[in-house]
Amino acid sequence: MSKNIEEKVEELLQNRIENLGYSLYDVEYAKEGANYYLRIFIDSENGIDLNDCEKVSNEINDLLDEADYIKEQYFLEVSSPGIERVLKKDKHLEQAIGKKVEVKLFKKDENGCKDYIGELKEFNEKEITIDETKIERKNAALMKTVYEW
Repeated sequence: MSKNIEEKVEELLQNRIENLGYSLYDVEYAKEGANYYLRIFIDSENGIDLNDCEKVSNEINDLLDEADYIKEQYFLEVSSPGIERVLKKDKHLEQAIGKKVEVKLFKKDENGCKDYIGELKEFNEKEITIDETKIERKNAALMKTVYEW
């Protein structure tokens, strides 16, 4: 199976970003309106500020140009995943075990619910468990951490 742009970019940038002292949280390539965006989400134990984003952007820009994975003109954005983080990958779910999360479903489930908020207890490739409720991962439209303000 061939890799998509996000996977190729993640593989290309992973070591470079780690060598700068950050972790690569996620890569997103999206078309919004007439424009394409390549979003690189970085993280660190000390948090992320604008200087961190600028440092990583300057470091990876030439690398992306040389690799030339994206033929369309695009905007490069480097940012933090934020305080309420989208949970896409198993590594994200692993970091969220025991934390409060929100799961929005594509359609109502057998309980008639379309939105769950609670503690992420466990997950596997087919389902996640929020409090005592098991939810099919394929029915999850969005999963994210919830920050108590």
